[in-house]
Amino acid sequence: MPTRKPTTASGAAKKVAPRLSFRPVGRTNWDDMVELFDGRGGPKHCWCMVWRPLPARDRKQDGRRRRAAMRRRVTQGVPIGILGYLRGRPVAWCSIAPRPTYRDLGGPEPPEPEKVWSLVCFFVVRELRNRGVLGRILHAAEQQALRRGATLLEAYPVDADSPSYRFMGFLKFFTAAGYREVGRAGTRRHVVQKRLEPVRRRKPVKRKVG
Repeated sequence: MPTRKPTTASGAAKKVAPRLSFRPVGRTNWDDMVELFDGRGGPKHCWCMVWRPLPARDRKQDGRRRRAAMRRRVTQGVPIGILGYLRGRPVAWCSIAPRPTYRDLGGPEPPEPEKVWSLVCFFVVRELRNRGVLGRILHAAEQQALRRGATLLEAYPVDADSPSYRFMGFLKFFTAAGYREVGRAGTRRHVVQKRLEPVRRRKPVKRKVG
């Protein structure tokens, strides 16, 4: 008799989060970002420039102008975020970069803004949504910020019933990951922060011989 797979309360088989690899976006993998953003359902209109400063002439332009603005940042070596890969294919994006590279995001002004990185957007291809991918992206974003000298990560999530800014994530997701709310930005966005600390490796215990 065949063994049935365990099911959730809804009766559907629980999906296991896929194992992704992550890379910061740079000149060498810019084409991967284009593939993801220009693909089906991708954010090809905004190109994740909503919270980044743009010349006035570009603010109301199409995605082509915004893509060009993002590429200029990459060419100049400005951090913009990370891509998630599944078997070599770009499937996820997270906008994670130094706070001063964005427009005013609201919330309290940190004492050392140059050491604060801001997470303002997630995007995951449709077939991988609701499979625990966001937790892995968040961890990768934290590690990227830590490697680049950040001491604090800040995000701007909304409540689950918010009609807008949902691409910034939900408040419960961040609080469950150890983030603390420190203020509000406008009427919908919460401001949450998490102190970043390097993982300390335990020293091997020396055992006495004899």
